Amino acid sequence: RLISRVRSVLGVELSVRAVFEAPTVAGLAARLVGAAGARPALRVGERPGVVPLSFAQRRLWFLHRLEGPSATYNMPMAIRLSGALDHDALRAAVADVVERHESLRTVFGEADGVPYQRVLENVEVDIPVIPTTESDLPRHLESLAARTFDLTGEAPLHAALLELSPAEHVLSLVLHHIAADGWSVAPLSRDLATAYRARAVHHSPQWSELPVRYTDYVRWQQELLGSVHEPESVINQQVGYWENALAGIPERLKLPADRPHPVVATYTGGVVPFTLNADIHRSAVALARETGSTLFMVVQAALAALLHKLGAGTDIPIGSPIAGRTDQALDDLVGVFVNTLVLRTDVSGDPTFRELLERVRETDLAAYAHQDVPFEHLVEVLSPTRSLSHHPLFQVLLAAEDIDPELIDLPGLRSTLRPVGTGTAKFDLSLSYRERHTTEEGSPAGIDCRIEYSADLFDQATAERIAAHLSRLLEEAVRQADRPLRTLDILMASERQRIVGDWNATAYESAGHGLTLKDLLEEQAARTPERIALAFEDSELTYADLHARADRLASLLTRRGAGPERVVAVAVPRSTDLVVALLAVLKSGASYVPLDPDDPAERTAFVLDDAQPVLLLVTEETSALLSGIGSGPGRILLDSPETRALLAGSEADHERPEDVSSAGALLPHHPAYVIYTSGSTGRPKGVLISHEGIVNRLLWMQAEYGLTREDRVLQKTPSSFDVSVWEFFWPLITGAGLVVARPGGHKDPAYLADVIEDHRVTTAHFVPSMLRAFLSQPAAATCTSLRQVICSGEALTADLAQSFSAALGIPLHNLYGPTEASVDVTHHTCPPQAGDAHPPIGRPIWNTRVYVLDAGLAPVPVGVVGELYLAGVGLARGYLGRPGLTAERFVACPFGAVGERMYRTGDLVRWNGAGELEYLGR
Repeated sequence: RLISRVRSVLGVELSVRAVFEAPTVAGLAARLVGAAGARPALRVGERPGVVPLSFAQRRLWFLHRLEGPSATYNMPMAIRLSGALDHDALRAAVADVVERHESLRTVFGEADGVPYQRVLENVEVDIPVIPTTESDLPRHLESLAARTFDLTGEAPLHAALLELSPAEHVLSLVLHHIAADGWSVAPLSRDLATAYRARAVHHSPQWSELPVRYTDYVRWQQELLGSVHEPESVINQQVGYWENALAGIPERLKLPADRPHPVVATYTGGVVPFTLNADIHRSAVALARETGSTLFMVVQAALAALLHKLGAGTDIPIGSPIAGRTDQALDDLVGVFVNTLVLRTDVSGDPTFRELLERVRETDLAAYAHQDVPFEHLVEVLSPTRSLSHHPLFQVLLAAEDIDPELIDLPGLRSTLRPVGTGTAKFDLSLSYRERHTTEEGSPAGIDCRIEYSADLFDQATAERIAAHLSRLLEEAVRQADRPLRTLDILMASERQRIVGDWNATAYESAGHGLTLKDLLEEQAARTPERIALAFEDSELTYADLHARADRLASLLTRRGAGPERVVAVAVPRSTDLVVALLAVLKSGASYVPLDPDDPAERTAFVLDDAQPVLLLVTEETSALLSGIGSGPGRILLDSPETRALLAGSEADHERPEDVSSAGALLPHHPAYVIYTSGSTGRPKGVLISHEGIVNRLLWMQAEYGLTREDRVLQKTPSSFDVSVWEFFWPLITGAGLVVARPGGHKDPAYLADVIEDHRVTTAHFVPSMLRAFLSQPAAATCTSLRQVICSGEALTADLAQSFSAALGIPLHNLYGPTEASVDVTHHTCPPQAGDAHPPIGRPIWNTRVYVLDAGLAPVPVGVVGELYLAGVGLARGYLGRPGLTAERFVACPFGAVGERMYRTGDLVRWNGAGELEYLGR
């Protein structure tokens, strides 16, 4: 009796051994059985004229009215019958069961907005026979399972007999959840077998009368709980516990979904079955026995740990059905008695699995002791934010099942229950499981599991990965329970190889290997000296003229101390002079640090003080702006008559830069430029980018997007932002033309449209916000010379990508990269029709690797949010003059060669199933 009572109250997963060998569970069992004696007696009473609904029925009725007739709350059963079937006996037996259990012949109505139930006296049971084949059987079963009920006038049971052959049938029974719960399957099956056995020999079933009816339970439930107006009532006392237990619960659990929640859930879903082997089963049972817990608690702890590792946080609420049959009179009754408990799991502090299991045990036992409050009433009291997109209080369900496939024993037949899907999902994720035991000894033989998932959120492949991760985690956890959660690996070897290795297989040795940016620029000038290299407003320069000017300035710079490992500051407005200045600094072997004339004086002063440049290149305009910033480095006024005359002389009048540099030869590892960060997360930091890094980036860009000599690239990004680097130099290493926008022009979309049209620009860059403004200009549609646009700097949205495609119909490339790398490190080409989510930032470029890691620097699975780390040739050398900060952000890479570094971006991303990164913010 004790075993039966505990199994009915807590569900069905407690074995005799669990009750008597686990002191805590045994103690709880004694409390539950003892408490039953103090409860009001459940007995047959006079049925009132209007029978109200139980709490569980009220919620199901409300959902039925809200959603309309659907299969969301259907309970399908398929019973395989092998042997000589008596059709008439089966039909009569089903009718007998319907007659015995009032819930199966109850309809529901509403009066003045209040629902009520009405028991039909006579119900005609029809079991149509449907011929089918083995191949068509699943389709027929799914179709029957998806039938809807009219609860106002139709009994909540559909039956059909699928005939595969005279000796092979499948009985389909579909119940609406408002009439039965999972624990009703056992009494229904027993009664069906009893009735068939009698009808097969032309007798009526001789079964004992049921102690109570479902309508008696409804009255008793109200009597048991008492009134909300009575402070000492059971419902008020237990509500107090739940208010405290669920205070501050997450509104919605963050799951590794493929899509965001829709505004209104469709409840479409799918199922992934999987099996935990006998070894895992035995280890889990042994751990439960050792810790005074239950197998359910072990599985719950594993599920909570998995959700935590999948990015759900440390506060994990999991819903769980509980039988609710707290009186023995209900054991043999078909009806909906089930209640739902919210089991809140605290995963904070990186506990060991054993410690987490202890937390789960204490939480669950307290919840079981306060299980009488109907979930529906708890939702009303706690009043969480209500949404048509997700379930309140929890979105993940865990259920233990105890339905024996051989439960139905019909004489002359071999009968087997088989699961049937409805194609629906009530929750974001549901995990159900059933234990198997050996026939001889009853020892653990494996656990059959099913993950039901919402198709609104998850793809089938994602649900399959979640199942694999749970199997992996549980296997490790039950065998090594004293390991911290962060050390439990959920990745399969093949998945780790794909994430760490295959998707980072970017090694490529280009023709530019071992060269500097200076080499590439000068080689191209030698190939195409007479082509137009640069256009600014009404002036143009050929490659030969541009490089001649830059050489002369470079000679001056080297004589004034510029060279490798030295910095030259450039404070020049966007113009021909700016391009010449940058090119000259590179030719001198120094690295340039750009100063934006529009920046506040305080920032400029800081950069000059921090970078300690050997020279400062200015114009009359910017020199005046910098006049209050102290003496600083020596200045060269580019537009002074003296400098203009100096730079206008013949090339023979000047030594080549490399001949006069005193700092040594320029090598690929030397810095090419220093870009300062915005300082939004502290004071600005100068980032040193090497020649080999930017050369790799530019040559990849040429291989990927292929400029020709007929192309023209618009340069409009301020030189203090790293996107400007490829705008300046990509065209100049390929023989294409560089079109420079006027100062301030990057803020004027109408002007940009005119420049693109007038200069026949073929390639341009926009941050998404500026792209939106550009597309709003009528002139944007006339920019037919454009053949590609590149986006970066902000998150690109799908609607903007679609608007772009509709307006221009050319490729849109979404790139990503922090200042601490050589401009961009990942790339994605947007298809003409993007989905609802942000377009991905894509895959890594040549010789660049990307890792999505958790707090312990372990790779996270596909679909799971983690922090992005970068490695490879494109990484910055570090922060100028900040070795401590460099060591903090550029850390040892555990996935590369000895001594290799990786950069911690602080950006949150995740892998999608296609091997591309999705950006989710910081």
